[in-house]
Amino acid sequence: MTATQPDTAPRRSRARDAVTRDLKFQQLAGDLRRGILAGDWAAGTKLPTESQLARDTGLSITTVRRAYEELVGQGLVVRRQGAGSFVAVPHRREPRARWSIGVLVPDTQSYYPRVLQGIEEALSAAGARLQLSTYHYDQREEELDLRFLLDSGVDGLLLVPTLLGLDDPGGRADQLMSLPVPAVLLERRLADAGPGDRTEHVCSDHQAGAYDAVAHLHRLGHDRIALLSRSNNPTGTAVKAGFERGMHDLGLPADQQHCAVKERWSPGLADELVSRLLDSAVTAALVFGDREATLIEGAAHRRGLRIPEQLALVSYDDETADVAEVPLTAVSPPKYRVGRMAAEVLLRRLAEGDACPLHQIRLRPRIVVRASCGALLAGRP
Repeated sequence: MTATQPDTAPRRSRARDAVTRDLKFQQLAGDLRRGILAGDWAAGTKLPTESQLARDTGLSITTVRRAYEELVGQGLVVRRQGAGSFVAVPHRREPRARWSIGVLVPDTQSYYPRVLQGIEEALSAAGARLQLSTYHYDQREEELDLRFLLDSGVDGLLLVPTLLGLDDPGGRADQLMSLPVPAVLLERRLADAGPGDRTEHVCSDHQAGAYDAVAHLHRLGHDRIALLSRSNNPTGTAVKAGFERGMHDLGLPADQQHCAVKERWSPGLADELVSRLLDSAVTAALVFGDREATLIEGAAHRRGLRIPEQLALVSYDDETADVAEVPLTAVSPPKYRVGRMAAEVLLRRLAEGDACPLHQIRLRPRIVVRASCGALLAGRP
């Protein structure tokens, strides 16, 4: 690193520490929530004090306090001054003038903060109230959280459900659409369902985003392009389909490797992947997502490759792409717009009922051009 380059390592270290702290309090809140919903603590029961729970779990008082605060916000726990924390006693919902909207997401890190911002702003503008649950990619917790939201009396649901990897994703989608309150899916839809898909959803068109990335690289003169991605990910599946369609439509060589890595990415793995790219004479790569693209960039530098002159990179997600050593050109899904539009669709359905047409909306991501492949290469058309 030269003297003129900003040292982003402290910032990344602080970000990792913050994510770790968030995960700890969310995991503890999830454990407590499951215990409450399963009846381990009956309604009205006093919960362990913060100091007791900190000793039992080995977590800090701050982490325990944040976990309790999350449960208070969800209406599962009440605090009594001088007495402690207690399991809330359910009560019948009183008539009220505004909608209550349940939101179920797998996490509140990385991708979803901007989605949630869009939801919150749309609901706030309509005078509606948001009730958030996070299931941390745990299907059992997903079911408990869904039941909790319904039992709490929400009027409608915005859901990011598990569909990938299920034996019958269509059956699961039908189940969600048959809930006693209207539901709109966020960033989830049935792949290749065609006109038989009756889900109401608002999604980023990740296939189109990947397709546009291939077209962008091709316009820069690249005809040997690779795709590197995480596996077992709903977005990654769509990115792969869009990449393959783009390569086909542009008449590019079909022998390029798509590498879907199952294990956690590491610098050593990135070194191996860059070697494979060089062996295949690849000059550009679409990488899903930002962390993985940053690792590939580091591996390229260790091999003495210049970016973008010898290896052009496009990242998929645009969460941290701008802080890479060479800022990454990125496909940027319209996260805020997805959240806001999904909330508006749900509110419209609540207001109009069956008179409201079924919405199935796909929003095309945009490409944010940065230094990792932002200009035409010298000597190429």
